[in-house]
Amino acid sequence: MRHFGHLSPAVRDGLFHQQPCEFTGASSARTLAAALGATLYSPATRPKLADDVLKQVGRGVVSMVLCLEDSIGDADVAEAEANLVRQFADLDAREAELPLLFLRVREPGQIPDLVDRLGPSVKRLSGFVLPKFTEERGVPFLEALSAAESASGHRLFAMPVLESPELLHLETRTETLTGISRTVLKYRERVLALRLGVTDFCSAYGLRRSPDMTAYDVHIVASVIADVVNVLGRADGTGFTVTGPVWEYFRLQERMFKPQLRRSPFMEGRAEELRTTLIEHDLDGLLREIELDRANGLQGKTCIHPSHVLPVHALSVVSHEEYSDAQDILRPERGGGGVMRSAYTNKMNEVKPHRAWAERTLLRAEVFGVAREEVGFVELLTAGLSG
Repeated sequence: MRHFGHLSPAVRDGLFHQQPCEFTGASSARTLAAALGATLYSPATRPKLADDVLKQVGRGVVSMVLCLEDSIGDADVAEAEANLVRQFADLDAREAELPLLFLRVREPGQIPDLVDRLGPSVKRLSGFVLPKFTEERGVPFLEALSAAESASGHRLFAMPVLESPELLHLETRTETLTGISRTVLKYRERVLALRLGVTDFCSAYGLRRSPDMTAYDVHIVASVIADVVNVLGRADGTGFTVTGPVWEYFRLQERMFKPQLRRSPFMEGRAEELRTTLIEHDLDGLLREIELDRANGLQGKTCIHPSHVLPVHALSVVSHEEYSDAQDILRPERGGGGVMRSAYTNKMNEVKPHRAWAERTLLRAEVFGVAREEVGFVELLTAGLSG
């Protein structure tokens, strides 16, 4: 699979200076963590789940979570598990290209049980999403995953969800983060990425952000995100990929504030109609939050609606200007440091302070590609929607 793989080679060639790379479930953890992109969640109870998964592949989805936790009722868990076993067998029989598939479970015991029940089709599974992760609750999940991996002989990753009240509350935050750090470092080879449960954070205080506001406008949530990145998202080799929070809105709501989506890039791309469509579907706030995610050290995003996937991926493509800057910073002859004017002559690139940014940018370029000099996110969105 590859990002924008649902587009024809000719269309991709017109968009990309450097094409997104191909990858599989067997690729390195480094590649897969960077390539998660928009991870689409779906309840595990859907009767035609196999068809739904393949349909989303055709829309450019490369990672999905099939949920046995909050998205389904307590009384539906047993049937949802049985449905997953049937649907995985169906997917395996079709031998089609699949996205990275993860199961979100409720209890540690579900992991070895489901791996055993999946049988040969477990090879289609990339791992498990672990809810309400703390040191105390997380260790049993990770031990169960390790045991299931050993029993099946199939590599399985974990994606812990950081969403517990202990992480949100100021008096327990430092201790909780320290415990989470100890746990994920101990099981580093199994932890693909850390996910943020911002909806649960808001719930602890009876809050819900409107479509006119991002997670970063809710200060109590923004402070948790900052602390998580501070402890767990460092660029010194100890950090993990931390993914962006879910965007909840996908239908027209009455707007209280003026649209946040600037007109200029759309006018330049002659895509005013696209701008209007995005505003009508409350996606202008999503686009702003994606940009703020990256500015705050997050990569990828949890998604609950297919319409969110393409904007996340379009804004993940590395611009030609970013790529040029990153390459200049990482040139071997620049190993001693220094400062230089960018090739675009609009900024200064300082080699040592910007090195970690450049390395991350080239990794993103590898999996999402580099846009041609004249191509921006409007062209990427337009091509993706028409593809």
